[in-house]
Amino acid sequence: MVASASASTAKRGERLFVEIATSEREVREAQRLRYRVFGLEMGAKLKGAQGLDSDEIDDHCKHLLVRESKTGQVVGCTRILTDDSAARLGRFYSESEFELEPIKQLPGRRLEVGRTCIAPEFRSGSAIAVLWSGLAGFIQMHGFDYLFGCASVPLGEQDLQAAAIMNRLRRQAMAPPALRVTPRAPLLTTQVPGDVLDAPLPPLVRAYVRLGAKVCGEPCRDPDFGVADVLMLLDVDALNPAYSRHFLDRISS
Repeated sequence: MVASASASTAKRGERLFVEIATSEREVREAQRLRYRVFGLEMGAKLKGAQGLDSDEIDDHCKHLLVRESKTGQVVGCTRILTDDSAARLGRFYSESEFELEPIKQLPGRRLEVGRTCIAPEFRSGSAIAVLWSGLAGFIQMHGFDYLFGCASVPLGEQDLQAAAIMNRLRRQAMAPPALRVTPRAPLLTTQVPGDVLDAPLPPLVRAYVRLGAKVCGEPCRDPDFGVADVLMLLDVDALNPAYSRHFLDRISS
């Protein structure tokens, strides 16, 4: 089953464009890219058939694909689980890692994004911006108020790298206490040496922060992926104006 949806797409004449998967074949393209990034590159323990990253959540999601115009290759993807679909499923994906009550009690419509990845050879270009433009189009078209999802950070030895990244996030983008969730598997340590105050943000986390998203508390360790996940929450009404103009201009051009 492929969940149906509509989303604005970037111009197909551009080097990259974004679209919603409309067939099982297109969903498999996303799952193959996820296997390449999460399984082969990161060494994660994945479910699904050989060469695919798939789980029981996929059938309830819309799958957003970034394609290279010249070859048609899928070079980026994310999956979207709406609040309506999560209600039918019985949970959001993030509930396996966090106690989500503060998020579930927010007024208005909510969507969860996950399994976001970009092919290595496209990470220095505009692929992440094109992906965000597709999300912005979906949010606009369907009237969502909040976007949230897990973004991964490297653990490092004894979780010290994740702790250093969290030092920076606490200063730059921490949500107020009422919106903080509880991780089911906290970091091994939250303390870093005095000469290591913080660490650079990974690209996806940095993109969230630039949009105006907040970190909803401490991260959860994900041993299957060898990372820590932070829960990011974006209030659509609080989008960073400079970035929201860029993304909305892209989808309306």
